[in-house]
Amino acid sequence: MIAFYIQDTEGKGTYPIRRAKVLAEALPDTIEIIFILKKGSHPAPEGFKTISLKNSSELVSILEKTRPNLLVRDSGSTTQEEVDKIRKIVPSIIHFDDFGGGGELADMVIQTLYTESNDKPHEHYVVGPETFIADEQVSSFKHIGLGKSPTRPLPHLVITFGDEDLGNLTYRALRHMLQLQIPLKVTVLLGENYKHDKTELRIMALGRRNTFIKEQPASLAEFLSTADVILCASGYLPYEIAVMGIPCIVLAQNDFETALDFPKEKHGFVHLGPGRKIKQSSLLNAIMEPLLHDPLRRKAIERQVALNLGEGKEMVCEAILYLLEYPKRSTLKKTGKSTSDMI
Repeated sequence: MIAFYIQDTEGKGTYPIRRAKVLAEALPDTIEIIFILKKGSHPAPEGFKTISLKNSSELVSILEKTRPNLLVRDSGSTTQEEVDKIRKIVPSIIHFDDFGGGGELADMVIQTLYTESNDKPHEHYVVGPETFIADEQVSSFKHIGLGKSPTRPLPHLVITFGDEDLGNLTYRALRHMLQLQIPLKVTVLLGENYKHDKTELRIMALGRRNTFIKEQPASLAEFLSTADVILCASGYLPYEIAVMGIPCIVLAQNDFETALDFPKEKHGFVHLGPGRKIKQSSLLNAIMEPLLHDPLRRKAIERQVALNLGEGKEMVCEAILYLLEYPKRSTLKKTGKSTSDMI
């Protein structure tokens, strides 16, 4: 049995549950898979058993009752105290994108998000963009930018700052866009948990031709494939954009995103730093450059697609199957409720 514990965390949006879905569907049918999710979080993939918890403090007791052979955890940073308790229950543990002390006690930590560091990571950490897993929607538009020319007469800019956009960079970016003089179609995508004033955005959009405010579509990848330039936050979305190959400007939503090392010039991105400090001239120049200078646009796309991202599924599935066959620890089996009693 494998337990996937996925918890919604700031700025991650739907990617953790989509990543878990790709992995769960790729594993053999002989493996029982359960999803442990906090109530109100993004739902588990269709067809898989789900156990709901009210808060993260219930995780240890649920693991004691279900006794999975492997825990795959994507819940943000963890503490050593909690993971030490889990090690006594679960034979093997994999963490995704864990910057806390608990990662040191996990059996494998996969860091798709990573920061620049001179320190060598622990041996059980796998760090780098090659760990990124693209879902079917993103993969279907792989390298689409290579054969694409800017849309004429109106190139398309898509602005999206994720599910929540806590810092309301959407407002800041659109306010600056009102001053852009070149003909350009602008679409602002709002996530389902966008809590700021949408009326103000719509009023601003009315002040500029060919500017639209939309709810984020079900197939985000399909919509992004229509863009000639994308303005977004750091985090997971730049990886998806790099799979497709589309010029992209990045604004960081917080200090954590500012420190992330992937969406930089060496990988084909223009990273303008913290969004709350962005100067209008810097943002508008960054947007215009790939539209007005074809060599710069092509260079950015070529750097992105040269990474050949999105194929991390095979590596992670191999690690999962290995840890199932060769568990890191033996744990005492306790009698408890069956998973069917808890679902």
